[in-house]
Amino acid sequence: MNDKTVLSFSLLLIITILSGCGSQTIPDSLNWEVQDFTYTDQNGNPFGLSNLKGQVWIADFIFTNCTTVCPPMTANMAKLQEKLKEAGVPVQIVSFSVDPNRDTPEAMTAFGEKFGADFSNWHFLTGYAFEEIQEFATTSFKTAVSAPAEGSDQFSHGTSFYLVNQDGVIVKRYSGTDVPFEQIIEHARILVENE
Repeated sequence: MNDKTVLSFSLLLIITILSGCGSQTIPDSLNWEVQDFTYTDQNGNPFGLSNLKGQVWIADFIFTNCTTVCPPMTANMAKLQEKLKEAGVPVQIVSFSVDPNRDTPEAMTAFGEKFGADFSNWHFLTGYAFEEIQEFATTSFKTAVSAPAEGSDQFSHGTSFYLVNQDGVIVKRYSGTDVPFEQIIEHARILVENE
């Protein structure tokens, strides 16, 4: 090979490597930092941001007495949990209750069991005042949480799933009702592999 051929081949190789690296990034990252928290999981144990350090995780907001979006969201999260396992992508899942007064650890356990949740990597959190989770959701996840209207027991909250990286930074937000399963799995895989 002459010098010109070697140079051309080298340039082609560099471009190929760079384009391969480019595909390992997640477009339009949100870069929202999750504020520190320690709440109570479905086992009655403290669980917080420090437990998730160095791990990729997916979060949502639900409540067990919900009559509208929470059951399908939780069914979708259970399906996502199964698909992530099948794909070999290690991800933690965190569901924050927006009705902490009623959502005891026992209620959260029963709710998770109803949807076939695997509690080994899915944490249902409660154990705080409503105002605290309302502020946390707004500040960290940029989503509104509202108390029930008079005469109702139904809370209002967002229906998104959030992908969070190993440093506790929210990277992407997805629909929790019309879930792009393959996209979430691919993005989670990128985060895990870029560790």
